[in-house]
Amino acid sequence: MAIMKDSGGGNDIQWCFSQVKGAVDDDVAEADIISTVEFNHSGELLATGDKGGRVVIFQQEQENKIQSHSRGEYNVYSTFQSHEPEFDYLKSLEIEEKINKIRWLPQKNAAQFLLSTNDKTIKLWKISERDKRPEGYNLKEEDGRYRDPTTVTTLRVPVFRPMDLMVEASPRRIFANAHTYHINSISINSDYETYLSADDLRINLWHLEITDRSFNIVDIKPANMEELTEVITAAEFHPNSCNTFVYSSSKGTIRLCDMRASALCDRHSKLFEEPEDPSNRSFFSEIISSISDVKFSHSGRYMMTRDYLSVKIWDLNMENRPVETYQVHEYLRSKLCSLYENDCIFDKFECCWNGSDSVVMTGSYNNFFRMFDRNTKRDITLEASRENNKPRTVLKPRKVCASGKRKKDEISVDSLDFNKKILHTAWHPKENIIAVATTNNLYIFQDKGN
Repeated sequence: MAIMKDSGGGNDIQWCFSQVKGAVDDDVAEADIISTVEFNHSGELLATGDKGGRVVIFQQEQENKIQSHSRGEYNVYSTFQSHEPEFDYLKSLEIEEKINKIRWLPQKNAAQFLLSTNDKTIKLWKISERDKRPEGYNLKEEDGRYRDPTTVTTLRVPVFRPMDLMVEASPRRIFANAHTYHINSISINSDYETYLSADDLRINLWHLEITDRSFNIVDIKPANMEELTEVITAAEFHPNSCNTFVYSSSKGTIRLCDMRASALCDRHSKLFEEPEDPSNRSFFSEIISSISDVKFSHSGRYMMTRDYLSVKIWDLNMENRPVETYQVHEYLRSKLCSLYENDCIFDKFECCWNGSDSVVMTGSYNNFFRMFDRNTKRDITLEASRENNKPRTVLKPRKVCASGKRKKDEISVDSLDFNKKILHTAWHPKENIIAVATTNNLYIFQDKGN
């Protein structure tokens, strides 16, 4: 059974199936492939973006929230087309509509706001509800046609009448034309007024109210592009300190920058880098050391990085090596040659923390995903599969056999399906509910104890 220590009360978590969203067909349309997953700050809303430029928002059902033992399911709340395919006529390049990242803003009023980005353009969306409509206009008929003012003999006071709930998504700001290269990250600052956007060579700082200009805060583009040795792979603001941000590189380094030091943060405050183990040196070393994701812990004390084979936890006070390293799929080290040939070695896996920073989660191949408990040092491999999709079915741990004799429940490394991969995962900020994106399906699992 899928059991793991719970950070909160020391109870064991039994992960069980809750829901699956998306079509069952094996024939997957490119536009339906999920490209990002993100809970909002309360966990009540869960947003996904796909390669077709759509954003789908799921809402946790209210009625079951009162009963602590029966948590609400997530149902579709709003679906809208965030980005359309475009064409850059100057460079003769198609700009994909694919949503690269979604980030929620903390809720300030009845409406919700989120940022979504494709390769070039970031949009601020307002998601609001309407359940009343005005009726009884003096100069307008109920069907919207205007009346001749001379025919109005009596004055009425318009009133609001209840109507079926409508959820509207409207673009409030469009932040465009600031990136020459593809945007890989957006991150909202803890001041909730500014945010950063990062592409391969530059990081820009924006104000949420100002769309026509941004400040370039990192620029690693060499004067001669032939001297280019590394690119920016991810960037994130510190959760509490509004002047601090980090960015990771394809060389496996993470730079922490302080915006108080200078306007252009080309000189970092700290450089986090682990010396390479000479015994593991190979032709693929540089490729697999490239960092695909970096995430600060909620506390702000640690950050987690994901490279091709491992997850590393760094203490911000110690730059020379990570405090924890977890092997995600070490059994693939012997398969790097074939993974290079089928391009899987360039897959960009993301990672996430649980609400109390005690467990980390990341994806793997064969629709497997991994969890690592930082306190007990236990780890588990689970599978997102339709085979055990009865609600409250406890997930069975999976084991991969690297070589030698295979035990009964183990899966041989040679039989793993590399087309089935979990790149995007999200963890509810307050509860043991996780969202896991397979190719075009969104799986939601939760703790059986609830």
